[in-house]
Amino acid sequence: MEPYFDIFRMESIKKMASNSKQNIKSAVIAVNKRASHDYFLEQHFEAGISLQGWEVKALRAGRASIVDGYVTIKRGEIFLIGANITPLDQACTHVICDPTRTRKLLLNRREIDKLIGAVERAGYTIVPLKLYWKKSLVKLEISLARGKQSHDKRDSIKEREWKRDQARVMKKAAR
Repeated sequence: MEPYFDIFRMESIKKMASNSKQNIKSAVIAVNKRASHDYFLEQHFEAGISLQGWEVKALRAGRASIVDGYVTIKRGEIFLIGANITPLDQACTHVICDPTRTRKLLLNRREIDKLIGAVERAGYTIVPLKLYWKKSLVKLEISLARGKQSHDKRDSIKEREWKRDQARVMKKAAR
């Protein structure tokens, strides 16, 4: 009787291991690639996000975009505005879903005060960078950022092209 139990237990352990590998691959839900192009990113924070049930289902299906989203401060709290989470057709039949509703971000008071101080005094902007799963929770990576002007963007492009050319030359030299 015991050998059968051990075989059964080993199969269940293998299934759990394969499930965890799948979760690691699909941990990132959405990325804001334009943020690094449009802003100088300085300090990063990890924020929880307050969601409704249909939004969690949509995020599991990968139906989210944070490119048009931005973070704002209201009454000492931080909110994500403009991020699009498209509802599933079968997930919300009795609820009216607003894909771009305002979502509250969950941070420690110390982190909130630091963000408020940087935005009000130093002229920073808070930019959403990445939406991802951490265990069974959805997290949003945000960053304090300064806007780039057009000449800063050109400098960034020149530097990126120079690094690419440099890597290409080094690769050819190694052959």
